[in-house]
Amino acid sequence: MPQTQRKLNILVTGALGHIGSALIRSFPSSLVGNIILLDNLESQRYCSLFNLPKEFSYRFIEEDIRTADLNKHLQGIDVVIHLAALTNAEVSHAQKQEVESVNFDGLKRVANACLAQKIKLFFPSTTSVYGSQELRVNEECAELIPQSPYAKSKLNAEYHLRDLKAKGLQFVTCRLGTIFGPSIGMRFHTAVNKFIWLASTGRPLTVWKTALRQKRPYLSLNDCLEATNFIIKHDIFNGEVYNILTENFTVENIITEIRNFIPDLNIDYVDSPIMNQLSYEVDDTKFRNLGFTPQGSLNEEIRNTINLLKGITK
Repeated sequence: MPQTQRKLNILVTGALGHIGSALIRSFPSSLVGNIILLDNLESQRYCSLFNLPKEFSYRFIEEDIRTADLNKHLQGIDVVIHLAALTNAEVSHAQKQEVESVNFDGLKRVANACLAQKIKLFFPSTTSVYGSQELRVNEECAELIPQSPYAKSKLNAEYHLRDLKAKGLQFVTCRLGTIFGPSIGMRFHTAVNKFIWLASTGRPLTVWKTALRQKRPYLSLNDCLEATNFIIKHDIFNGEVYNILTENFTVENIITEIRNFIPDLNIDYVDSPIMNQLSYEVDDTKFRNLGFTPQGSLNEEIRNTINLLKGITK
């Protein structure tokens, strides 16, 4: 008789956040068995633990990656998905030391522990490491110009992982586009979700005048989950960097889609850069060439999020 494949044991840091709260419900039950959830609960997203699927065995650890006994928690783990991070790029300018501590020092502790115990590591970086670019960029871009402490901390983490590759660490770095789409632990500080929140509560969307047609890379939450599971399923822990996105959208694209559901949307055009004013397009051909095709829809995710807020929509 053919040998039954052992199910993987996975540890997710930052497990209760926007991505994590959906990811821990999305793993294929044929591939994953035990899931360890590590989160410091600073965000108080207790509800991310409500109604977890019964087909998995979960264990929750309330600890901080900077102080947790990782050697103990990683015993028997096959894959670590390291989502724990401070992700608000705008706020990071006022929290430089804390962002560096969590996003860089925390990653070093996790990566070093994975190396010591020969555990595979999934690291989500960000397309924000590219900064403002005139041309469409891919992973070969040599001039990376991150313009926030958040993006800089992610790039420093990438460099640390690159150094550990020669020592034998098995990992993958995924530069994710800006996430949009609802989850039980979602946040509303990124462009699409923030605009939806403002529109749903009857407040105007504040847009920098020159930013309307600037492009940025975005990633639907569903595509993010599918890409993560694709990597785990196909064992893509080759030390490479991959851009992962649904599509490059303009601010105008986002506003147009929201207006499909909230027609009386108000826009305030201002002369100061309220939003991240960088414009650049990202190429994700390298990851698509592995066999992955994004299926996410800006229209669908905006509709789903607005529907969740329809009780207060003006």
